Amino acid sequence: MQQEVEIRIPEDRVGVLIGKEGEIKKRIEEKTGCKIKINSKTGDVKIIRGEDAIGFLKAKSVVEAIAKGFNPEIAMKLLEDDFYVFESIDLSDLSQKELERVKGRVIGKEGKFRKIIEETLNVHVSVYDKYISIIGPFENVAAAREAINMLIEGAQHSTVQRFMEKKKREISMRSMEWY
Repeated sequence: MQQEVEIRIPEDRVGVLIGKEGEIKKRIEEKTGCKIKINSKTGDVKIIRGEDAIGFLKAKSVVEAIAKGFNPEIAMKLLEDDFYVFESIDLSDLSQKELERVKGRVIGKEGKFRKIIEETLNVHVSVYDKYISIIGPFENVAAAREAINMLIEGAQHSTVQRFMEKKKREISMRSMEWY
């Protein structure tokens, strides 16, 4: 039995997923053993599983990450690093006014706060459409999600920054325990 999943991606992300001369699509297929079929008119993407179940899940994550605004090079990190995960926060429940406010708080003036989140917690953050998405090591993504949820709930940037610094120290201490 062949396993497949269908994902609809925004039309403006179809070209990004395909890549120049189909190179991004090809790379995902090669690294995961999956077959990817893209309907560029509708944005429907079908991922057909090959031999590898984990490759199938990774292919799905990469396609979803690109659909949520990530640059393919960052999304591809999900294929290369087993500790990397993708997570997305859906803000569809917010009114348009609240959505703009929350996105603005996460991005910050001239992208400054998003950069602080990324650098402090060693993650990548995408704010696209009604989603805030994160790629990075599992523990770091969990901390970033918590920090972003604090911002959504109205916490001050300075409070969130202190929280992230504390999490960074905790993660760093735990990683030292491995040696």
